[in-house]
Amino acid sequence: MTLHKTVDVSVDAMIEDLRTLVEIESPSRDLDALTASAKAVATVIESRLGGHAALVESEAGPHVHWSAGGDPKVLILGHHDTVFPLGTLERRPFMVEDGHATGPGVFDMLGGLVQAVHGLATLDDRSGVEILVTADEEVGSRTSRALIEERALACGAVLVLEGAADGGDLKTGRKGCGTFQVSITGRASHAGLEPAAGVNALIEAAHQVLDIAALGRPDIGTTVTPTVASAGTLDNVVPAEATVIVDVRVEEAGEKERIESAFAALAPHLDGAEISVQGAVSRPPMPESASAGLFAVARQLLPGLEGKSVGGGSDGNFTAALGVPTLDGLGAVGGGAHADHEYLVIDVMAERANLVAGLVKAIRGT
Repeated sequence: MTLHKTVDVSVDAMIEDLRTLVEIESPSRDLDALTASAKAVATVIESRLGGHAALVESEAGPHVHWSAGGDPKVLILGHHDTVFPLGTLERRPFMVEDGHATGPGVFDMLGGLVQAVHGLATLDDRSGVEILVTADEEVGSRTSRALIEERALACGAVLVLEGAADGGDLKTGRKGCGTFQVSITGRASHAGLEPAAGVNALIEAAHQVLDIAALGRPDIGTTVTPTVASAGTLDNVVPAEATVIVDVRVEEAGEKERIESAFAALAPHLDGAEISVQGAVSRPPMPESASAGLFAVARQLLPGLEGKSVGGGSDGNFTAALGVPTLDGLGAVGGGAHADHEYLVIDVMAERANLVAGLVKAIRGT
């Protein structure tokens, strides 16, 4: 696959910027680490594109916002937080070997950020372009959502630098997603002397897990998956408390309301048990219609490019739900997101950088 009009991009320079960002670890919720990471992201942007990259403080850590000025036309959207705890770098350092770059966050999604910045650097005119790099995407984007939506509406088009789908495909649709926590309160008692005097929260949790799993509708793309459960304190005590965590994914917008109503209506099976529920389908679905126009442009720039609807969510879900044209998966080609085998394919870094630049030019009509 080749772009119709390519500009030389220094892969070596991209790798050095990627090394800089990866070697400043940035786990979500670690404010000190995220502050250092945000400053490094801002420095990379300023050194390659000029201007000022502002740090937007939040409870989750600093977001980074850069604007080239002029009438806003396109928002480049990404995040600098990662899922890996501090110390991962010592065990899995940044490396370049056999055509791959490896290290915590190379694919999700520091590689995409670097490619976008270097792609924009090939444009003599960057007016109308904004970059927003958030600090809390991996934990729900609670502090950044309003800013993301504001800038998306102002710009009118969004390019999301999340890692590509398998084989380098773009992500043209995403499921909506959310997490629910079901907390169960029972009553403790001695498991040997008077088990009937207690209300077993673990048994109630087992009933709830079956009820919750039955809410799924795989035939229409709705999955409801209990993922984490905990209960009990000692092996001779009837457990008084239990917790169940549930992952939810939906394709159809109406399923958000159905699922949230069903969780709110969960009722105990055991006399004396109590249930409380927290959570929501916090990311709405990203329909393929939101990406159709931009994807057609991408295929003109890069013939043979394919699109794919995926189950994972991103900040593109928010912008697409607003009706803003949104194209996702424009970042690194590779794999292993959130895993120890995470990697980025080096040979296509320049191609992806040029793809971002070409899309920006097409959106602006220049």
